[in-house]
Amino acid sequence: MRDVYEYAVIRVIPRVERGELINAGVLLYCQPRDYLCAGIELDETRLRALDAHADIEGVRHALGAYRLSCLGEEGPLTGESLGSRFRWLTAPRSTIVQTGPVHAGLTTDPGTELEHLLARLVRAL
Repeated sequence: MRDVYEYAVIRVIPRVERGELINAGVLLYCQPRDYLCAGIELDETRLRALDAHADIEGVRHALGAYRLSCLGEEGPLTGESLGSRFRWLTAPRSTIVQTGPVHAGLTTDPGTELEHLLARLVRAL
């Protein structure tokens, strides 16, 4: 049986005023499977191509916050439902690390779907 899932690409925009970005991860939520996970893969070479002075450690820290928020073990989202965490993480922001629009699909395995989306939307070809 296939279940509905929602996902958003996690983007890094090192100089917000320029609007240039790289995809650095995918946030995937599947309510029927009680699944929320952030797959993160930061390509530092691509990021430095957009901004030679990008704060790599700061970006890594912000990306790590997505992972921790999915786990709900620490931080402001501790105790919130997975759906609430997903909505909070995908809310519009004007920061260096932010998510794109939310999209939906059908899957039999959210973990496999997350890996497929990472390969298709984040990893360099």
